[in-house]
Amino acid sequence: MMTRIQRAMRNYFVFLGRCGRIAFEGDWRYYAWMGGLTIFCLLGLHAWCRQFAQGLILTGMSDEVSWGVYIANFTFLVGVAAAAVMMVIPVYIYDNEELHDLVIFGELLAVAAILMCLAFVTVDLGRPDRFWHLIPGIGQFNFPKSMLSWDVIVLNGYLLLNVHICGYLLYSRYRGVKPAKWFYIPFVFVAIVWAVSIHTVTAFLYVGLGGRPFWNSAIVGPRFLASAFTAGPALIILALQIIRRVTQYSISDKALLTLRSIVQVSMLINVFLLANEVFKEFYSGNLHVVSSKYLYIGLHGHHGLVPWIWTAIAFNLTAMLLLVLPVSRSLKWLNVTCVLCIVGIWIEKGMGLVIPGFIPTPLGEMMEYTPSFNETLVCFGIWAFGLLCYTVFLRMSVPILQGRLVQANEGQAGSAAARKH
Repeated sequence: MMTRIQRAMRNYFVFLGRCGRIAFEGDWRYYAWMGGLTIFCLLGLHAWCRQFAQGLILTGMSDEVSWGVYIANFTFLVGVAAAAVMMVIPVYIYDNEELHDLVIFGELLAVAAILMCLAFVTVDLGRPDRFWHLIPGIGQFNFPKSMLSWDVIVLNGYLLLNVHICGYLLYSRYRGVKPAKWFYIPFVFVAIVWAVSIHTVTAFLYVGLGGRPFWNSAIVGPRFLASAFTAGPALIILALQIIRRVTQYSISDKALLTLRSIVQVSMLINVFLLANEVFKEFYSGNLHVVSSKYLYIGLHGHHGLVPWIWTAIAFNLTAMLLLVLPVSRSLKWLNVTCVLCIVGIWIEKGMGLVIPGFIPTPLGEMMEYTPSFNETLVCFGIWAFGLLCYTVFLRMSVPILQGRLVQANEGQAGSAAARKH
């Protein structure tokens, strides 16, 4: 006769097996979507293998500009991951019932975003096989002096927190039992603080580099949080609408408009902080303004980022205007606004933040950066990997939340029933 522990382990592995099987079930649209993402993943993997064999010379980076589109995507995605807290706070602090089950979708997005963050850091390393130097107790971690070591801790810690919370809540729903609050509520409140910390620590990576005046501003941390709490919920709004459409999972318009209110306030703060930063840079007129001049108006005939940043500003201002107006309460216009927020902030926090810090160099050299084709393929591959992970997470979780994949129908035709979207 099985012991209690053996029975619990067996039940859990059965749960994982059923979730794994359902991830491979769906209609032709599901297979087409997953097949397309897999193709992009393989193209990105091939491009990264070429980069691993031939070196970072295949990228557009150089000794002068040592961070490029990889770190730009990393910075943006850390914000997307942190933004999951903007669904957690209304649910667990203000008891918002509209977002109660939906918070799992936000936390699953955070898991996918952190996985992409780790992937972007890995491909940015010239020798990723030496990652073991970052492992505490094994490598040369240089903790607590190095901000990179702090970043490793907060990113992996946030990943584990969200995996535990989502996994436990879904498994409890699968078993049909009420989750024990002591086993997940404390982790929820830790995750709220941790979400702020992951983006703050990422901001400190830039602020702490004294040789790069463009980043030496105390306002970078608040700007990171404001932009994260804009782009992240905007992405969640779009994701929830796709989930509602393809799975018939009940998601109310009121829940989407609650997230719209968060995006509205955060975008106003984001634009205000950006205006403060621009004023500080240009009104002071000191020598450290050269990077900002290169970014906004060009410098010595070099203006590679000028179209990028003004596109971002136009998108952000348009999105802010739409969010202030009642028109954005219509889902059609809200979707347009969310796309503008996501693209505008990706440019602002990516190409508009990372690259100008290196141009010009401390010696005054002008070396512009343009992502290479191989570099772009790697980025597309990682984004496809993240979307693939998030799709699998949703494919597993939605039937559980709908009550179609439960322990009670184990061994029955529940798998076939869950095949329907």
